[in-house]
Order: sequence, then C-alpha cells, then structure tokens
Amino acid sequence: MANRNVEFYQRLGVKRLINAASWITVYGGSIMPPAVVSAMEDASRWFVDMHDLNAKAGQVIANLTGAEAGLVTAGSAAGMVLEAAACMAGSDPAKVWRLPDTTGMKNEIILHRAHRVNYDHNFRAAGATLVEIGNSGSTNEWELADAINENTAAVAYIFGPRRGGALPLDKVVEIAHERDVPVIVDAAAMLPPPENLTQFIEMGADLVSFSGGKGVLGPQSTGILAGRADLIEAAYANGAPNSDSIGRAAKVCKEEIAGIVTALEIFVDTDFDAVMSGWRDQCVLVIEALEDIPGLRVELSEARPEMLESMSNAPRAVIHFDQDWKGPSQERILQMLEDGDPGVRVNSSGFEGEIAIIPVNLRPGEEVELAQRLREVLTNG
Repeated sequence: MANRNVEFYQRLGVKRLINAASWITVYGGSIMPPAVVSAMEDASRWFVDMHDLNAKAGQVIANLTGAEAGLVTAGSAAGMVLEAAACMAGSDPAKVWRLPDTTGMKNEIILHRAHRVNYDHNFRAAGATLVEIGNSGSTNEWELADAINENTAAVAYIFGPRRGGALPLDKVVEIAHERDVPVIVDAAAMLPPPENLTQFIEMGADLVSFSGGKGVLGPQSTGILAGRADLIEAAYANGAPNSDSIGRAAKVCKEEIAGIVTALEIFVDTDFDAVMSGWRDQCVLVIEALEDIPGLRVELSEARPEMLESMSNAPRAVIHFDQDWKGPSQERILQMLEDGDPGVRVNSSGFEGEIAIIPVNLRPGEEVELAQRLREVLTNG
C-alpha cells in the first residue's frame, strides 16, 4: 500500500517537496499539527450560524492579542483588503456596497516608500489611493504629518524584509493619532515570536493583520485581524459571509475557522525557546556537512526577532559563494535541487547571491537528506 501521507499527491502526479525556504505560500505554507486537522474535521460534521461562529472566534483572537476585538480572515492579504475597506467605508451599508468606488469617501492611505511591496496591491483592491512618503533610505516625521489631510483614511505600516528608511511604528502611531487617523499594520510573517501577537496592539496600532498559515501553523488560507472594536465591526461588514461586500470573495469556511482558532491556542502555549534550539541544530548539521567544500563560506545566521523583520525570526544556514568558486551557478544549483525527487526548495532572495536554508518547515530528519542533496549538487554539479 502506498504511504498515505503522500498517496493523494502520488495519485495526482504531484511531487513532494522538502521545504527549506520558510513559510512560503507557493510551497504550501506550513504543516498543520494533528490537533488542528482534527478540529477542522470535527467542525465539518455540523452546520452553524456563521455570524455566531465568527463572533465567538473573534473573542478568542481578542483575548490572545489583547485587542478590543478580532476577526478570522482569508489570509493576511485579505486582512489588508478589509483594513482598507473598514477605514474608508466603515459600516455604512451604502459605502460598503459601493467599494471599490470610493467617491465621496476618505480614500488615501499613506505608506512609506520603504514599505512598498507586492502586497500593497490589497489596499488598492479595496479602492484606496496610496500616498508615498520618504525614500528608500530615510523618512522625516514632518513628511508623514504633512501628508495627512482631509482625504486620509489611514496610515499603513508593513513589516517585511529590510524596513530601513521607515519611521518606527510607535512614532507613526503618535503622529497619526494626534490627527485622528488610524494606523493599520500588515504583520503577516511576524509570528513567531508569540510576543508580536500583542506588541503592535500595545504600541497603539488600530488594526493588525497576521497570517494564519505561516508560523502559527494554521490553515494556509486563514489569517487574523485584531484591533479596535469599531474597525473590526467595519471590517466584518465589508467581508464574508456578507454577500454585498467587497470581501465576499475572500470567504472563510467553518472548518478553517476551527483550524486557525485551534492553531492559535496551540501557538501561544508553545515553548519557542525549544523550537528555536531545534531549528538551530538543523542549521548546524547542514553547515557541518558543507563547510569543507572549497569556494564556499557557510555560516549560521542567528535568529534576531528584535529586528522586527520577517526573515529574522528564525536561524538560518547561509551559503556564500567566494570569488574562487568553481562549481555550478546559483541558477543551476537551484534547478538541480528542484529536479530531484523529492524536490528541494531553498531561499535565494538575498541581495548578494547567497543561498539560505531556513529550517522552519523541515520535518524531523529532513535536514539529513537536505544536507546530502546540497553536498551532492555543490560538489558534482
């Protein structure tokens, strides 16, 4: 009998992956704990009133984040759509119906130029006009103050790789709140550490969007939104299951709600010091397997969650290619890793051509196979 863990993929002819690239959507996000899968299966056996379920799940989110209210979303990107919609249309049914037409509404969202990423498209999808401040290297406080006007719906703050050039969140909150403007945050990949569940709310953010399918280990198509009660009410008015809202396309089913609530409850009770230690050990094993290869410099990059950057919340094994490297190109290395069975995915998003092994999705023992594959490709490629 085929291994039931991969039977479905084998039936479809889909190749299994060893994911050393982190919680990446295109590779499936994360692996849900058995208790999460069990909760989803249990939820699938009954019908419920979705308004009641959403309200009760929101109470759990509020309790765990320290926010006034919470809401399950269809991923952090959907949360960004609802953040923008809530700040522009509020709970006014006429305005909710009109989105993304924002005629007559406050529709400008201020964003640091240093925070421009693919995902700010989600603000624009709700009908917002983005107003940039600063540049890639610096932003002055007066630039934010000057950009706020009678059309400003919100100031957005995006946590992602290399945030250099942006004002700190607490200063953004101070300037925006002095002018009665809400601050909305995308913190999709900022969990772990679990402290971030409450940190941004404590700093004064009015709405914070997190992914449920990355470090929380919930269903990949879920996220959570936490913040002010009136804005969460408005976000819900602009979202599913309401059929007249722009967020209706981002529906969350009862099983997914059960999964993310259970995953959050497990997440806050997890010993992340032990988890980090295990990730570090996996990195060290890979480093020791590769460090004698000529032309390579392989080093451990320690976790630095205090940096508040999405790629700094876990340790990494980083492979640097020296000038005397005579092996295959990075492009060829990546292709050979992908061509194997199972395929291997690593992180190659660095600015200096390095390859990073991010162990957060390595299953027990996969670090050994990963090290062997890397050594084979790097020495025989």
